Amino acid sequence: MSAIVFRPLLVSCAAVVALAASPSATADDWPVLRQGRWQFDRTIEGMGSAPRKVQRTECIDPTESFRRQKQQLAKAGCTFSPIVRRGDEYRYGAACRLAGTTTTSESVLTVAGPDGYTLRVASVVDGQATREVLVAKRIGDCAR
Repeated sequence: MSAIVFRPLLVSCAAVVALAASPSATADDWPVLRQGRWQFDRTIEGMGSAPRKVQRTECIDPTESFRRQKQQLAKAGCTFSPIVRRGDEYRYGAACRLAGTTTTSESVLTVAGPDGYTLRVASVVDGQATREVLVAKRIGDCAR
């Protein structure tokens, strides 16, 4: 995912990358999300500013993107809690200390099928509470 602002990116990455198919799943057991053009609608609240809404589209394989992001963040020192799955809902936490910023987050990801998901994240970034809602939906195929 692209950076909107550095700190919210830390929150987003830490939240999104910890997906898995069951509480005892391996790193390769991700929800099935289709490759294609995706639209991401993000609302971020906290850190002393009014809620911000950002929309972007990207041609992406979400499952592969989650794997790469988690690997990169783990190498940078982030840790991830075990995932608790109930149906299409995944709950998990993350803790990161990157570039002098400490972020902890609790996330709930609801998969709406192979073409969409909603992610709700409650985080603390250097002592300040933030909330984020990301609604992602596949809107078509990628241009060749």
